[in-house]
Amino acid sequence: MRAFFIGLQFLTRISIVHQDEWTAEDFGRSVKFFPLIGAVLGAIYAAFAYAFYVWLPARGIILPPHLTAAVLLILPPLMTGGLHCDGFMDTMDGVFSGRSRERMLEIMKDSCTGSNAVFCFVVLMFLEFAILLDMPKEVIVPALFVMPIIARLMMTAGIVLFPYARPDGLGKAFAQYAGRNALVFAAICTVILLFPFSRLAFGSLVVCAAFTAFFGRYVEKRLGGLTGDVYGAITTLNEGLVLLSFLVGVFAMK
Repeated sequence: MRAFFIGLQFLTRISIVHQDEWTAEDFGRSVKFFPLIGAVLGAIYAAFAYAFYVWLPARGIILPPHLTAAVLLILPPLMTGGLHCDGFMDTMDGVFSGRSRERMLEIMKDSCTGSNAVFCFVVLMFLEFAILLDMPKEVIVPALFVMPIIARLMMTAGIVLFPYARPDGLGKAFAQYAGRNALVFAAICTVILLFPFSRLAFGSLVVCAAFTAFFGRYVEKRLGGLTGDVYGAITTLNEGLVLLSFLVGVFAMK
């Protein structure tokens, strides 16, 4: 359980058992628990959605839809401390800079935020806001629950299946000590967690797996591997992709 709590504390703002000393091996061992950490986050997101769309309306309280969507949109960055958003923005700055591999890695390590990062992040937030507004109320609770689970399985896949691009770095600790058994365990946990839900959940899983394979190979060709920032980008992009898959799936089944 130590590895689970270390992963929970690192990936989220939740600190049930405070850990002061982390080793590279501790980070690696926590990778297999990423979908379970996603389930903790998903339960929080789903609870908010249930309160907004079911519990409060049953008591005659109807919140404005745009305000509701905005609150649900900012919950993930709040609960994760913007960790994955930062990785996403750094990745967009570096990968789409059009520079050499070495310069891309330097840009991603730079604390300054460039125009590519700002543009991509704003576009992503607008899209997710629109998806939340358009998503039928009957599927938004399960969508928000499975969203962080699937996204963190994809992060696990990125860590295990692709090489690390830098000779050192925080993300290397994950890649160095997380083997294929970690991915198998994470995948089994994900399937169990998704089992009570509709075909939309498993459809989203397939879509995200295909996207992660494509995006991982694309970044690997540009950088020679993945980095901790790319892990964050994979998580952030797949969360949006899960929401989009649910929305498209609902309308396709009508």
